[in-house]
Amino acid sequence: MSDESQVAPTETPGAETQPQLALERIYLKDLSFEVPSAKVFTSEWQPELNINLSSNAEQLDPSHFEVVLSVTLTANNGGSPAYIAEVKQAGIFLIENVAQEQLPQLLGAYCPNILFPFVREALSDIITKGSFPQFLLAPINFDAAFAENVERLQQESAAATGHA
Repeated sequence: MSDESQVAPTETPGAETQPQLALERIYLKDLSFEVPSAKVFTSEWQPELNINLSSNAEQLDPSHFEVVLSVTLTANNGGSPAYIAEVKQAGIFLIENVAQEQLPQLLGAYCPNILFPFVREALSDIITKGSFPQFLLAPINFDAAFAENVERLQQESAAATGHA
């Protein structure tokens, strides 16, 4: 009997097609804090806050995506800018064997939801270090925001094709 026959390693059926999603790295991509005038510290603090939140995703290779959650907070006090804080929190996600139609939901809602606590903490820290009262960004329902955005885009597309 010869030793030429070898037993192939046992593979679990369907293991190659099992969907995978993993956060491989999280990092602070950009951080900016500006206090245009020190006069803000000598006046009564009654801020008007303007929050701009967005996310975007970029495919790095066939199985890795960078998702960036950006928050810009502008605080005006007495009609003048008190501070401007901007945080871009990023993550590199491994996404494999996921149906193409599920990818926008993962990149536009699921991944930003994972990044949110980190961007919230960075924003709070930088504002406090700027000598202003603590600010905690309210929780966000990224699934609902994503669904609203998809609906809005579908309505805009329907209106554009209807008027063409």
